[in-house]
Amino acid sequence: MSTRVRRPDAGDGVFILGLVGRAGSGKTTVSRALEADGARILLADQLGHEVTDRDPEVRAALIAEYGPAVYLADGTLDRARVAAKVFAEPRARARLNELVHPRIVAAIRDAIVGFIRDGWRGVVVVDAALMLDWHLERACDAVLAVTAPEADQVARLMTSRGWTEPEARARLRAQRTNEEYARAADEVLDNRGTPEALAEQARAAVRRLRDARAARTRAPQT
Repeated sequence: MSTRVRRPDAGDGVFILGLVGRAGSGKTTVSRALEADGARILLADQLGHEVTDRDPEVRAALIAEYGPAVYLADGTLDRARVAAKVFAEPRARARLNELVHPRIVAAIRDAIVGFIRDGWRGVVVVDAALMLDWHLERACDAVLAVTAPEADQVARLMTSRGWTEPEARARLRAQRTNEEYARAADEVLDNRGTPEALAEQARAAVRRLRDARAARTRAPQT
């Protein structure tokens, strides 16, 4: 019997899909494929940028923590400067998380409530690498994990983000393993092929997960 906790049926017609995996695993490819099929996408990274750049209380806290120069002339956070500090100092990373993560979680929850209030009756994808740390999987109908060999993850991060190999490997060491994400998920996509193949895997997995959710909803309660 599965011990995974998912949200109870709310009868709102929305299917909330948690998308997890390490950096460079292929989550962006999956999100884009599902968005092309009509899904609404919530990117935790994007919401995090909005929180750190626009939330007055978070800005004040980060300035108090790092100094006024932590914000660039255009008003956005100097993420490279903050990243260099937090990945070198675990205590600094914990403090940053304490400041920012609750606001990101609240923004995700508020966005989902907004979709439902506006009458959305389709798929909502929550792409959040830290979903399991935030226990947001419990607010999802299903969780889909994307895994890939670490060598492929490193290569993608070096290409897409301009990181050196040591930087990419350091970021991956700070994250959960492929196996941890896979154990927490309802389905796993093994990304060893083309982006097109991954997109088709994702679409098929979502169909299965939605069918399974509907079957659980229809099953008599005992």
